[in-house]
Amino acid sequence: MRKIFPPNELARDERFVRTKIEDRVFDPRNAAMMERDLGSAKLEPSRPAAADRARSLMHGIFVGEIQALEGAGRTCFDFDEDDAPFALKLDMARQCWDESRHVEISVKLGEWMGSEIGEFTESTFLYEAACADDPVLRLCGVNRALEGLAIDVFNAMKEFGDVAGDPVLEFCEDWMLADEVTHVKMGSDWLRRLTEKDPERRNRALEFQRTVDKIFSLGGFRGESDENPVHLARKFRRMAGFDEAEMDDLVEISKQAQADAEAMAAAAAEGGGAYGA
Repeated sequence: MRKIFPPNELARDERFVRTKIEDRVFDPRNAAMMERDLGSAKLEPSRPAAADRARSLMHGIFVGEIQALEGAGRTCFDFDEDDAPFALKLDMARQCWDESRHVEISVKLGEWMGSEIGEFTESTFLYEAACADDPVLRLCGVNRALEGLAIDVFNAMKEFGDVAGDPVLEFCEDWMLADEVTHVKMGSDWLRRLTEKDPERRNRALEFQRTVDKIFSLGGFRGESDENPVHLARKFRRMAGFDEAEMDDLVEISKQAQADAEAMAAAAAEGGGAYGA
């Protein structure tokens, strides 16, 4: 088996349609599509197209769980024990077990919500973050940034299920949320342990995390205002090892991403911007 397996060769069947998250986020021509798919307000049953938005988000969770499984599995294999201690690999193996269960739950939830595999597209950015050649970067990019986003998303979906009167969705999201807190906590703990005597390495990893967080803010997808579909789950992030300064920084990253998306949308509407009319 190869080390650092490339994203373009991940095994998928004909149901999956691949897109690039960079195109979705940075191409101003996609601003209208992002608005349609994600909406610009907190996810609530009373909102227009709430059911479609929830199904789209559920499909995104599903493909994210697949890639989280693949990424954690690669970390078990890609590094020797000098770079990734055996105890870290055991944690990644435990995460693989959790992610495989999440994939199964997500498939059933998609069916429960009236969706099917392949109804929405898949980007491989989560797995790409798991291809970094330093395990500490993987822990920050995947466990702290993207699994941290999963905490926020699962909490939002759990609340959506509660308000919508869907106990199946609420229970399943609450169950998976508990696992995600564990995954993020593992990333936070191992970040400190592996960089205890190397602050420069820690800073590189945290900067990589901020880059991933900004990309996955998706034009203000996550934040703390009514304009953000998903709200920051501060209580659960504290349990996972985030401090208040880090969470405040995430809110600012989201505001900047939202401002950038609005500027691109305005440029696209005027026929300007990097892509022209």
